[in-house]
Amino acid sequence: MADEQMAVVRGGAPDDTAGDAAGEVLSAPPDTPAYAVPARPLDAIDRDILRLLQTDGRASVRSVAERVHVSRANAYARINRLIDDGVIRGFSARINHERAGHGASAYITLKIVQNSWRTVREQLEALPGAAHIALVSGDFDVLLLVHTPDNRTLRELVLTRLQAIPEVLSTRTLLVFDEMDLNADPRP
Repeated sequence: MADEQMAVVRGGAPDDTAGDAAGEVLSAPPDTPAYAVPARPLDAIDRDILRLLQTDGRASVRSVAERVHVSRANAYARINRLIDDGVIRGFSARINHERAGHGASAYITLKIVQNSWRTVREQLEALPGAAHIALVSGDFDVLLLVHTPDNRTLRELVLTRLQAIPEVLSTRTLLVFDEMDLNADPRP
């Protein structure tokens, strides 16, 4: 396996580090979601791998192995374990939304009817431009990040789509004037 891209890393090499403190392999029934299994502790090499992949999700296994000073087989096994354990949820591209035709971004706070989170979340997931949805504590219940082509589209999304959801009691829109991705690749 030469320089495979991380997006295709799956299965394969055995992992002698994937046990608990007593050396027993942690396992669950095959249909158990990763979040339902207790998380295995991450060591310094795992954390270095995560940091590298956050910076460059396209890094090859060989590159990751060289940069964290382990063999390719060890890097491959660790990455697969992090994926299987649900620590790594996937690989994606970071988008410059303005250059991609979405020049208006906003955080929208929502107050919703008590116990309606699941229903509201399903409707928010279907919104065009929805990028992040979080159930939060404080003065509002939900924080929604959206990217739209322009302010007119943003206004329509808020006034027509969001406020039409019966469980949404109120909204507040916070326009994003500038943003910085703290996990961005440091290369120019």
